[in-house]
Amino acid sequence: MNENWKPSERVAQVDAAIAAVLSGGQSYKLGSRSVTRADLAELRALRSELAAQAVQEEVGGLLPRTWVARFDGR
Repeated sequence: MNENWKPSERVAQVDAAIAAVLSGGQSYKLGSRSVTRADLAELRALRSELAAQAVQEEVGGLLPRTWVARFDGR
């Protein structure tokens, strides 16, 4: 993955990798060559982490879904 990609762009790449594993299997062999894809559990953990980063990037700040309220005395 490109280091300059945003977390939301990386989520899309991880989704594609997960789809490849789910549709084509974890590993396969063609003749004398074998291909093993990334571990599905690791991909899912990475996706979860990147999705959280993407939300943080979108919302901004240290505490997402937090608002400041100002109460004036009555």
